[in-house]
Amino acid sequence: MHTSEDLRYPIGKYEEQPYSERQLHDWLNDIRYLPQLLEHAVLNLDEHQLHTPYREGGWTVQQVVHHVADSHMNALIRFKLALTEQNPVIKPYDEAAWAKLDDVADLPINISLTLLHALHARWFSCIRKLDESTYTSRTVFHPEHKKEFTLWNLLGMYAWHGKHHVAHITRLREREGWK
Repeated sequence: MHTSEDLRYPIGKYEEQPYSERQLHDWLNDIRYLPQLLEHAVLNLDEHQLHTPYREGGWTVQQVVHHVADSHMNALIRFKLALTEQNPVIKPYDEAAWAKLDDVADLPINISLTLLHALHARWFSCIRKLDESTYTSRTVFHPEHKKEFTLWNLLGMYAWHGKHHVAHITRLREREGWK
């Protein structure tokens, strides 16, 4: 992936990739290690910094961290549904509205970081032994997009998603000169 001048997409937009063992290995590691990367990205930020938007009109660092937890909780459920049901319809949710809820505003980010460590351990354990056939044949249906997504599609999107939000924070730190 390339870097981008667009602050909304600091690592570029997600691009689908064909199945390969190398890509599988990389994406599984992205899932496995995202909590540590996110935790490192926010290390030693103070209250003012946590309430700074990563771009004008964007979410604050605090909202981003809580959003990743919300999104990845939904991701694990989507994977489990795909593994146990035939092409289940997944439930979309209003991410922007969730980012304005009281838990996001009131709770410290360590709550979501702790959640992400446990969640990603469960998620990685659930998917690490799946074979190519499972990744490419098991699907979910997204009613907003009116489209089926394979587990391979979801794995790539969520691997990208974690790195995307980590980059929001790390690029903000770089621009602001925060050590």
